[in-house]
Amino acid sequence: MRTDPESPGVVARNRPHRIIAVGGGKGGIGKSLVSANLGVALALRGQRVLLVDADLGGANLHTCLGVAQPTATLSDFMLRPKARLEDVIVPTGVANLSLIAGALDVLDAANIKYAQKQRLLRSLQTQSVDYLIIDLGAGSSFNTLDFFIIADHGVLVLLPEPTSVENAYRFIKAAFYRRLQQVESQYGIERLVEKALSTREGAVRTPHQIIQHVRQQNAALAERLEKELAAFRVKLVLNQARSEGDLNVGAAVVSAWKKFFGLEMDDLGAIRYDDEAWRAVRKRRPIVLEKPESPAAIGIQSIADRLLALDGVTG
Repeated sequence: MRTDPESPGVVARNRPHRIIAVGGGKGGIGKSLVSANLGVALALRGQRVLLVDADLGGANLHTCLGVAQPTATLSDFMLRPKARLEDVIVPTGVANLSLIAGALDVLDAANIKYAQKQRLLRSLQTQSVDYLIIDLGAGSSFNTLDFFIIADHGVLVLLPEPTSVENAYRFIKAAFYRRLQQVESQYGIERLVEKALSTREGAVRTPHQIIQHVRQQNAALAERLEKELAAFRVKLVLNQARSEGDLNVGAAVVSAWKKFFGLEMDDLGAIRYDDEAWRAVRKRRPIVLEKPESPAAIGIQSIADRLLALDGVTG
């Protein structure tokens, strides 16, 4: 999903091989559970993983991993201009897996300033790990969207419920238009895109319609815009699937996104509803470690394998 070039002066080997951002339209859909267990699953497969709790103002990723509240958190980095991100990285007890705990002690952490956010994004992108997994907060604030769209893999978690599907659709539309806003600024085509989006009927334009409008004015810019927007390819994870009908929700969402918005989306698979999952949460243990043969753990491990396959990583 992330298409911007390396920042000047940043050597390629000093950035994560892949960035995964786990988001969704609302709270309570299992983003932290997915982030924590996906991180463990990738670490068990020999990948160096750094988990980042970016649920600013509602952090709980450390609890999912059974890690005591760290004395150094993301807030220490954000509030101290000379601090290094490496200073707030803590071990998790799982080989190959480290954690940056969320900013629990900052009341206005969810409203970090633009300069703070940019500094954090730059620092995250220079971490020398195989996978950087960012656990995002609920909603579609600009801060949340900006973390989502810098990722190579923007993972969208949803439940097989109408409200969750609706909120997830709103989230990815907001993320797409946030990405479009960045691209149009980068290429200096704000006015062209603004004109393409403005209609008398007030209807939302699809990426194809936007590109067609820009092409009428500047074919070269339209071609570059088309490549940028085609790179916006969300990965879908369905959580708490209880029935065979639930298992079909992911494919239906992918199909609807393609039909109505004209963009591709990858269905990474489903995680079965599993009593072992909430039991593991109560024990503050990742389910892929607590009950690796349980249906939920098997689902998460399959998702990890699919991501590795997409990245061409072989065991």
